[in-house]
Amino acid sequence: MSFMPRRKFTRAIDPARIRQAIQTAEKRTSGEIRVSLASYFWGRIRPVAEHTFRRLGMTKTVLRNGILFFIVPSRHRFVVLGDEGIHAQVGQDFWDRIAAAMSAEFRAGRFQDGLIKGIEEAGGRLAVHFPFDSLSDKNELTDEVDFQ
Repeated sequence: MSFMPRRKFTRAIDPARIRQAIQTAEKRTSGEIRVSLASYFWGRIRPVAEHTFRRLGMTKTVLRNGILFFIVPSRHRFVVLGDEGIHAQVGQDFWDRIAAAMSAEFRAGRFQDGLIKGIEEAGGRLAVHFPFDSLSDKNELTDEVDFQ
């Protein structure tokens, strides 16, 4: 992937637009979407993404239907994680498709577009399995981008 250092990546995206994409997606679903940008670190990406998932309280949603976009710009890597409620509904192939769509945009240098595309895709699938209910749904997690 054609990634860049975290600060340049951060400048290539507008956190307000990412937050708006999350809010738009969550208007259709009871699911929760978070984005986390991490600094450089040694070691495997997935365990750190899983730790971030827990740190952000994503395992505490009522229906266990949270999705995390964990991006490490300096490592040229990202992980898309879904909690057990959504993963049981969609399977690994769904996460692989989201990652492939995002990777194509990232390789072309369209980081914000790739992230928004992933958020929209995730929100659409969440809406199928966990539709929004105006009587009972509430925003369980913040929509702000997490900067580790």
